[in-house]
Amino acid sequence: TETKKYEKFFKNQFVRQTNKLEDTCLIIVDFSESFRLGDMESQVEHLDKFIIDHHKTAQVDENHSIIDSTAPAAASIVQLLCENIIGKLDKELAEILFFGLSTDTGFFKFLDNNSSDIFLLASRLVEAGANPRKTYDFITSGKPFITRKLLGKTLDKAETFFEGKLIIASETMEDTHNFGAEGRDSDALYSLLLAVKNVEAVVFIRQETDKTCTIGFRSRDDVDVSTVASCFGGGGHKNASGACTSGTIETLIPKIKQEF
Repeated sequence: TETKKYEKFFKNQFVRQTNKLEDTCLIIVDFSESFRLGDMESQVEHLDKFIIDHHKTAQVDENHSIIDSTAPAAASIVQLLCENIIGKLDKELAEILFFGLSTDTGFFKFLDNNSSDIFLLASRLVEAGANPRKTYDFITSGKPFITRKLLGKTLDKAETFFEGKLIIASETMEDTHNFGAEGRDSDALYSLLLAVKNVEAVVFIRQETDKTCTIGFRSRDDVDVSTVASCFGGGGHKNASGACTSGTIETLIPKIKQEF
């Protein structure tokens, strides 16, 4: 729901600006795997690519990319590039970058005590016109009421393992059919379950088709869920990762437990 405002900027096909491929470079931000381009992958496979990413599991040609796994958000890397290339940022750009910084850091709650540089970046964006309160409202509001029902259903089925250190929740295709897919709010689910006493990691499995699931991983402190996600073809951050894999909720739960 928070990206609906920017829907008009997204295209469903690649539009070439020039017939000269040597004049064209594709800049990819916030991921490094070509398959994430979806149907566009085959249309742009011959273009030079430059990748800007911050995920620990990124594996790319370092000569044609900026990969900084210490950066909590790709937006922070983009901000530094903009400030050094453009100079002082205008209000519109500051708002967009603050939005990106806020979403990727969970509105700064995922940051550790070595994050002073990020708050310096954020302060410059606020000085340029970004509004923290309005950004938070923009990110967290506008959810359909029925998503609260779905959240309750998912919480009801959540199970604990390893003496409460791991919680696994799931959403079936029937749940999606009954409550709708619009505005599904897994972030709220993670926040509620990570607040449980003694919990160290939360996994959310969503059955997308009869044969495939998406899996979200979140953790606290030292548990590196990106290593678990990589076992299912995914990846991401140490404390926030994801994967899309074949299987069902019933077959995946034992495998996930085994990896943890």
